[in-house]
Amino acid sequence: MRRRRALSPLAAALLISLLVGFGVLALRVAGSLESAELAAYDWYLRLRPLAPATDPRIVIVTMTERDIQKMGTWPLPDYVLAEALQILLRHEARAIGVDIYRDVPIPPGTDRLRRILEADPRVVVVMKFGEGPAGGVQAPAAVTDPDRVGFNDVVVDRGGIVRRGLLFLDDGTNTFSSFALRLAVLYLRAEGIAPEPDPRDPRLLRLGRTTIRPLEPNDGGYVRVDTRGYQFLLDFNAGDTEFASIDLASLLTGKFDPRLVRNKVVLVGVTATSIKDNFYTPYSRGLHPEQDMSGVAIHAHVVSQLLRTALDGAAPMRSLLDWQAATWILIWGFAGGLLGLRARSPWWFGLATAGGLVTVGVLAFITFLRGWWIPVIPPAATLVGAAALVTAHQSYREALQRADLMKLFSRHVSREVAETIWREREEFLEGGRLRSQALVVTALFTDLTGFTPVAEKLGPEGLMEWLNEYMDAMARRVSEHGGVIRQYAGDSIVVIFGVPVARRTEAEVARDATSAVECALAMGDTLRELNHRWRAEGRPTTGMRVGIFTGPAVAGSLGSAERSEYVVVGDTINTASRLESFDKELFPPDHDIAPCRILIGETTLVVLGDRFKTEAVGEVSLKGKAHTVGIYRVVGRAAPIVGEAAANEARQ
Repeated sequence: MRRRRALSPLAAALLISLLVGFGVLALRVAGSLESAELAAYDWYLRLRPLAPATDPRIVIVTMTERDIQKMGTWPLPDYVLAEALQILLRHEARAIGVDIYRDVPIPPGTDRLRRILEADPRVVVVMKFGEGPAGGVQAPAAVTDPDRVGFNDVVVDRGGIVRRGLLFLDDGTNTFSSFALRLAVLYLRAEGIAPEPDPRDPRLLRLGRTTIRPLEPNDGGYVRVDTRGYQFLLDFNAGDTEFASIDLASLLTGKFDPRLVRNKVVLVGVTATSIKDNFYTPYSRGLHPEQDMSGVAIHAHVVSQLLRTALDGAAPMRSLLDWQAATWILIWGFAGGLLGLRARSPWWFGLATAGGLVTVGVLAFITFLRGWWIPVIPPAATLVGAAALVTAHQSYREALQRADLMKLFSRHVSREVAETIWREREEFLEGGRLRSQALVVTALFTDLTGFTPVAEKLGPEGLMEWLNEYMDAMARRVSEHGGVIRQYAGDSIVVIFGVPVARRTEAEVARDATSAVECALAMGDTLRELNHRWRAEGRPTTGMRVGIFTGPAVAGSLGSAERSEYVVVGDTINTASRLESFDKELFPPDHDIAPCRILIGETTLVVLGDRFKTEAVGEVSLKGKAHTVGIYRVVGRAAPIVGEAAANEARQ
């Protein structure tokens, strides 16, 4: 069965990144990431630079716990509320909002309060829209002008945090305006600004030159949020800084600066903790009681934002379209995939992933400061998920490649060379298979003399023991000199110098040839020692012939996908074999003195220089060769020159 061609690393990384991106998008659509996204939104609100001060156009008249204790009663009697309104009107407040329910009279002072509410258009009162008929609270009966009545319902997200403002609500028949919008419109009337439909889309509200686009169910980090009515995101531009305020007792006794009131929007409301009209905001980090904000302060923030929208052009936070958000998330998935593709160590992976997360957060924060709420948690999750899975896939893929390489090379090279091969695997692998290489190598062939008589004398078990002892000793010499044993064939050994790492310079090729001849000489010395011991043990001795040739070859894997072998082929290897078997009676090995005959080709002699003592055999025609080959016999190492010998003795 043929192995299916594996995807390239890049294609696999892109596919994994795409799958992770779609998985994160599915989690986002399911709402699993909404809480984290809203928490990131709150964090960004707290991180941004705040306005130097609260809106100077707004002041709050607060009813504190001390005010209630001083009066000794609650609800606030009508005469107290009437007195407070009269003082504010007398000091020329531009708009007054009463954030206290007065659907039922609280005498005494009811008639006085009714006359003030009926007479002065600067006073706006509240009603509660509520959930269904039983949940609402009516406005005071004295106020019949609908433009002076606004609902004070507050939209609270899951988790109890206020992030959205309301401008309009309807009951299916009538449309109602919010308390904050009524106050803002009343203030802006003196500036010559009135709410109007957007010229390009009449369904949208425009204040001044700025259009307020309603919040959509999937804007920002929200997922299918209830956006009934006309909602927008609150910016809490002043953070948790308190607006200018006057407590009720100071107002009634005249102990306040009249400039705080003149030409301002004044909201009258309760801040006493016992009344339970407090809400959490993005600035309530731990949702502790001391971190909440009074309802009247929430309305003040909404009024302030509407005034800044109309007068300063401060548009509410905008969001990407669904397809734009999905594209943003997938881009970071691909970035994570490329990161995982390049990661080579846990340290690099951790550093690069952390850098990617910081980049996502910084880019999202920069766009946040420019008025755009873009997803931050989904792209971060996609980045990390894609990077982790691609890294895992790469590790698995590299483990398979390492196993394949080690299976091919582990029998032929030392551990150090194997590790070098693995570090430079891109040079050896292509599409998960060993890449063919054109190399310049030095091939070394050995064969024993008189092997048949030895086999007859020792018998099968003795022969294998004797032969393994020989092969083990020769393999050690090959390893010491950097050769690669290509094959054991009976009593023959095929050794290649110059693989698997390609030699790129003439000096490297010469070093391989030198190593091959040094290896052959060392093998001869070792065989002489073996012969001495075998003779003492009464076992047969032997000689060996060696052929060495330098030239081009091709290396690669040969076989099926299930079973393959590292091979080196070419005329160079064949020529080395012919040199070993050339005229077996020429220079017969002496088992006790010189048990190894070494013949080399002229291409090897040329790169050896004068390192060895050699004798010319002649130009001969080898079997299977169309051209003659110059053959030389290696007699031994060349004697060092006098200066070099003296230097060697001094070093010793």
